[in-house]
Amino acid sequence: MSPSIAKSDAGVHGGPGEPRGEGTIVTTSLTTADPSPTATRSPWVMLAMATLGFAVNFWAWALISPLGPLFRTTGALGDLTESDVALLVAVPVVVGSLGRIIVGGLTDRYGGRVMFPIVSGVTILPVLFIAFFALDSYALLLVGGFVLGIAGTSFAVGVPFVNAWFPPAKRGLAIGIFGAGMGGTAISALTTVKLTEGLGATSPFLITAAVLAAYAVAAWLILRDAPGRVVPTTSLASRISANSRLAITWQACLLYAVAFGGYVAFSVYLPAYLKAAHQLTPASAANRMAGFVLVAVLMRPVGGWLADKFGAIPVLATGFGVVVVGAGISAGTPPLQGIGTIAFLAMAAALGSGSGATFALIAKVTEPSRVGGVTGLVGAAGGLGGFVPPLIMGYVYGRTDSYAIGLWMLCVTAALALLLTVTVVRRTVQGQETH
Repeated sequence: MSPSIAKSDAGVHGGPGEPRGEGTIVTTSLTTADPSPTATRSPWVMLAMATLGFAVNFWAWALISPLGPLFRTTGALGDLTESDVALLVAVPVVVGSLGRIIVGGLTDRYGGRVMFPIVSGVTILPVLFIAFFALDSYALLLVGGFVLGIAGTSFAVGVPFVNAWFPPAKRGLAIGIFGAGMGGTAISALTTVKLTEGLGATSPFLITAAVLAAYAVAAWLILRDAPGRVVPTTSLASRISANSRLAITWQACLLYAVAFGGYVAFSVYLPAYLKAAHQLTPASAANRMAGFVLVAVLMRPVGGWLADKFGAIPVLATGFGVVVVGAGISAGTPPLQGIGTIAFLAMAAALGSGSGATFALIAKVTEPSRVGGVTGLVGAAGGLGGFVPPLIMGYVYGRTDSYAIGLWMLCVTAALALLLTVTVVRRTVQGQETH
């Protein structure tokens, strides 16, 4: 029983509003004549497996972050400055961000059934390298952290995979649920320091490597790509070039750089911030960071669902407005017992819902054959949006002993994202609805 391959014009045009022929991507559509294991798979089972894979890989991606303050306290890597810690916890974001551009395009071509096991399996290598060779060397830990960023590319695998399994009216919710897998960083926050102190420095890495291996095998056995998945036949480079010229791509890149970038920045740097600004212990700081992550994770599918119901623009605008207020309050370093915690949790909810709404927006205005490529570019922007703020915060704090400047910069950035949302992005969505 072999699938018949039929030409499809989905993706042959440019994006919505583009002239025919601009940014052309040739595709084929895979269809089956009779029921197959793929056709009988439940979309919700595929979503659950994809979400699990995303969570496991993000767990690995965030392994170094909770250890940053601990390394500085114990002196295990020498005398580290605040900027050294900021660089250490931010480096895995680089490959996890830029790698999404390529991995998203490869997922469009080869499908999530192939890419999820590959990404999960390859991530085992840097995890074991750090466990056995890098825990007593700052330089080697930077190298291991850089390669560990491969785990962050799993996001660009899951979005097109999930998108293809669901009808347009449910894609915001489905991709939002998948996005909740970013809660894997909370697993790392809650367990890494405790395992290190209780079972030894290598234990969190060995456990994560075992879980990654188990998932890679399960994904290969269970995952199937959606029937009728549109497969591009042009080169990866040409597809990246074509997708980068879509208006929605650069607009969503900017929005996601603020929404998800803000989440990543807080999730990797919050322990260091809480330790320095509020004198918390590494374990207490990690627990509070996990609470921030949990709220953001729970709000991501809510943001996708609200975008399905009311549209992405109102959800994004509200979220950025909350970040403006929350960052302004936090810049004054209020006590955590009260308004300080409320401000951070409100920002977590806003950033989580905004991240979910961004990909609901992409699913709405982007052709299915291009979702992986666009997701890769947008996901890269989000990851890089999370890479820069910790470096800025560490640099500013090292010279002023204050985080206020960095938080005011977040306040201004969120205000600009709000303005972009209600003007340019709104016009793009309205233009798509008229076609």
